[in-house]
Amino acid sequence: MIQFKTEEEIEIIKESALILGKAHGEVAKHVKEGVKTASLDKIAEEYIRDHQGIPSFKGYNGFPASLCISVNEVVVHGFPSQYELKDGDIISIDCGVFHRGFHSDSAYTYPVGEVSPKVIALLKATRESLYVGIEKAVFGNRVGDIGNGIQKFVEAKGYTVVRELVGHGVGKQLHEPPEVPNWGKRGSGAKLKEGMVLAIEPMVNLGTRNVVQERDGWTIRTADRKPSAHYEHTVAIFEDRTEVLTTHQYIEENFKF
Repeated sequence: MIQFKTEEEIEIIKESALILGKAHGEVAKHVKEGVKTASLDKIAEEYIRDHQGIPSFKGYNGFPASLCISVNEVVVHGFPSQYELKDGDIISIDCGVFHRGFHSDSAYTYPVGEVSPKVIALLKATRESLYVGIEKAVFGNRVGDIGNGIQKFVEAKGYTVVRELVGHGVGKQLHEPPEVPNWGKRGSGAKLKEGMVLAIEPMVNLGTRNVVQERDGWTIRTADRKPSAHYEHTVAIFEDRTEVLTTHQYIEENFKF
């Protein structure tokens, strides 16, 4: 069942989202060659806990870290590790914060050093597709309109959309109904109503849309091992507007490409 939020509850999610956005900004300062991904996880967890938040992901169904860190062909749910970032890598960092009873969720994919132009183009298109999806996430539309907009945008550029993983509702639980696919038919799915809070998160591949789950039970990578990009915002639906609750501002103040 979809959980509709009051304006007061959405304000609390905004507080959570601000902690999250600033945690992302702290991590962004350290995304560079030679940095171990586990050290990024430590930075995020310390910032979140120091600012009255709890990392949403740590311990979630046994997940061992505060960040999902997914490098190159890993789509989502990668583990932080002793891997050192290299010139030419891309790294997706997904994070959630639990604060005053509510979660927020957002993600961003970074290039490291000199990344090939075709991969930079993938990142930019995926980031743009997030905002295409948000434009469709308006009162009276349907969930399928969001996915249809994302799918048409990225496929027109020659990329593919992952089908097995989707966006979702956000609130007292990290993952709530409805599912928000990044593909689909216009006019299908749940109707968007005031009080819905959604995580919209396109996952877009350079090659095949097919993915594989690794033996750890979490890590999802592309079947052809070509790069994948992932961007995410948490948004709230109002009758007269859609509000983006999370922010990439603090990332982009510290990291530009």
